[in-house]
Amino acid sequence: MKDLPDETEKRFIAILNKKMDSGRTLNVLGHISVGLADLLPAGEAHYVDYLDMDGELHPNLSHYPFIVLKADNSNKIRKVREDAVSRGIKFTDFTHTMIEGGSSIQLETTAATPEAELTYLGICVFGDTSVLSEFTKKFSLYN
Repeated sequence: MKDLPDETEKRFIAILNKKMDSGRTLNVLGHISVGLADLLPAGEAHYVDYLDMDGELHPNLSHYPFIVLKADNSNKIRKVREDAVSRGIKFTDFTHTMIEGGSSIQLETTAATPEAELTYLGICVFGDTSVLSEFTKKFSLYN
């Protein structure tokens, strides 16, 4: 097994708007998680392959915790986004303009919507645990 960094040093945190139904919530979580993973430079996040007793591979799971939190509304997610931008933290977000139609329609709808009118449905951030906790500690676990 390769040497891994301390797993408490960094983490993924997704914050989801609690006003969505479970299907939409899972869809948003999938989109922002995959998008954020693609933004990270090689080696910034660490992934582990697990082998079970029978030698079956369970590949490429995050070494770092992935915490899912809930937000009461869009503006709380907007504030997390502002904090991430101001601190240079990698993130992906998902808004109401990214729901209907395919990517082409969603791109047009988003481009035609002022940021102040966007309803944020979720955000996913990755970074140092101590830094992220400074502006995410007020959220509770999604349950």
